[in-house]
Amino acid sequence: MMRGLIPNRSRCSAPAPGGAARVMCRVLSGIVTLASPLKESGQREVFCGLTSIVWLHRRMPDAFFLVVGSRTCAHLIQSAAGVMIFAEPRFGTAILGERDLAGLADANEELDRLVAQLLERRPEIRTLFLVGSCPSEVIKLDLGKAAERLNRQHGGQVRVLNYSGSGIETTFTQGEDGALQALIPLMPASDQGTAQDQLLIVGTLADAVEERLIALFHKLGIERVASLPPRRSTELPAVGPGTRLLLAQPFLSGTARALVDRGAELIRAPYPLGVEGSRAWMAAAAAAFNIPAQQVAAVLDPLVERGRRALEPHRAVLAGKRLFLMPDSQLELPLARFLSRECGMELLEVGTPYLDRQLMAEELALLPPGTALSEGQHLENQLERLRAARPDLVLCGLGLANPLEAEGIATKWSIELVFSPIHGIDQAADLAELFARPLRRRTALSFA
Repeated sequence: MMRGLIPNRSRCSAPAPGGAARVMCRVLSGIVTLASPLKESGQREVFCGLTSIVWLHRRMPDAFFLVVGSRTCAHLIQSAAGVMIFAEPRFGTAILGERDLAGLADANEELDRLVAQLLERRPEIRTLFLVGSCPSEVIKLDLGKAAERLNRQHGGQVRVLNYSGSGIETTFTQGEDGALQALIPLMPASDQGTAQDQLLIVGTLADAVEERLIALFHKLGIERVASLPPRRSTELPAVGPGTRLLLAQPFLSGTARALVDRGAELIRAPYPLGVEGSRAWMAAAAAAFNIPAQQVAAVLDPLVERGRRALEPHRAVLAGKRLFLMPDSQLELPLARFLSRECGMELLEVGTPYLDRQLMAEELALLPPGTALSEGQHLENQLERLRAARPDLVLCGLGLANPLEAEGIATKWSIELVFSPIHGIDQAADLAELFARPLRRRTALSFA
């Protein structure tokens, strides 16, 4: 039967790649053609979507994330979050025991009991997320119906939502995509009048970074700026005709489509990584609000000049170095664009778990012509290509970093980029430093 709540690594697969032809990207001077992405499927090395709870529970302190899974799920989340049990974090795991997995116990009854205990002990919880895992999906535990039932039992006290954090078909950043899609039906509707001139930034950002970006949008002349997820789960922004949607993270495909279905208009732009991408991101928002280009330049150009100066020490380390990006977080394309165009790195291969060509069109257009792309992963085949290329630096998951370091190849953990404040012009130098650091360390430790 289910055990008590345990504050929360699992190796699970990423989504199977879909079919695609040659990627064509329109730029100002004409058409840039990138080689067709190499489509791979097979053994993968990624974390599951439960990992996103680590940053989501910090973002919404009035929410609680209850994983219905195994002890492996619990150990993954607790290790990733670095939170001790006695700290009473805002996440936990309802452990599925052998009797649950064998179908000998009613897992729904046990779940109801544990939720009742949790809400009695933590009455400050306003939104409870039931998070599915690989084990709960394997035994076909319907958490959607469980959420409906619990809403009837605890109506007025808490809102119970559900989404899947399973790694059977997703990579780890898609957990946030699932959580936000669970919130969208609760967002109040707005008509043309009330939603007019609202900019909706979608994707979790560090609080200080978000405040800085909102302040810049206000200086540009965009008065109404909201965020999803909000800092309190019950204070959801309105959405409807007139809402202009600006993605801060590239892994929110489902969320973007759900918001467009609610009437929002998607602003197409590169993602706010690096000086160039961040300026283009904010300029695209300004253009959507008919703000003159001269006003945009007056606000952003001094920041751009300062940001480029701050990049120079790190560019001196990174320029000319050869980079191999393994598929892991879906941040790979914006990072490749930044590291090649602003830091002078040579791209050997850019891998991504899933390539959304609509949301990545602006990023694809900015990659160097002939960039080798891969979608999905066959781990052994990719490692063969990597070893043959002998890159100076590899962006990869934690499970691959130590073995590659033992082979004399410098690595950067991709998951570190999700937990670091790297968005915006002001953070561009910090982002470059994350990649320069392992190269500087290797030079410092070299006795040759």
